[in-house]
Amino acid sequence: MSASLLNQIEYSASHLFAALVLLGSFALIYQRRMVGMFNAFAFQATALAAAAAWEAYVQAAPHLYVTAGLTFVLKAVVIPLALRRIVRKLDIHRSIEVVIGIGPTMLAGIALVVLATLLVLPVMPGVAAIAREELALALAVLLIGLLIMITRRNATSLVIGFMSMENGLILGVVGVAGMPLVVEVSIALAVLVAFIIFGLFLIRIRERFDSLDAHYLESFRGERR
Repeated sequence: MSASLLNQIEYSASHLFAALVLLGSFALIYQRRMVGMFNAFAFQATALAAAAAWEAYVQAAPHLYVTAGLTFVLKAVVIPLALRRIVRKLDIHRSIEVVIGIGPTMLAGIALVVLATLLVLPVMPGVAAIAREELALALAVLLIGLLIMITRRNATSLVIGFMSMENGLILGVVGVAGMPLVVEVSIALAVLVAFIIFGLFLIRIRERFDSLDAHYLESFRGERR
């Protein structure tokens, strides 16, 4: 097999996995129920793990296999299962309250993809095409994660949006050749700690307000009388 064909396969596969991570972001936007959002997040994390494993092969960087394994175990398996358990334990309302409709949110997500492309591609002319394009997709995933946090009212959705943003960060990191393992491990530990904090946060909100609707946090000031 010729070198040019191998390069084309590597290029196409890298784009495919990064695009699947981005597709997971739009799947998160589309969901109206908690279970569907957990499943979409697990899909996104699985695609991210596959992207990291593929980059480990392409870059001959074995430490990225560690990143892929941590991402799959923690974010595609452990965290979705833990969130399901929290939802059942707290008897949380299973539908997702939205600030704006799904249609406008999807259009906003598409606009963010265009914005990420316009921001990244022109300012990195000396970087390899695959790295520039993956960074553009990674920024789009990060921005859509922020969009999810803004347009969803359930506190559980805020947790998912935050971790989706972190998925975009990891996607950008693994696409850069030579990134040391300590960066990926630090990110994984940070998101695990954040998830634990968010879990305690959800339980406290439920005990305090008997609901996980985030608008109670906006209207609450000081102690109840």
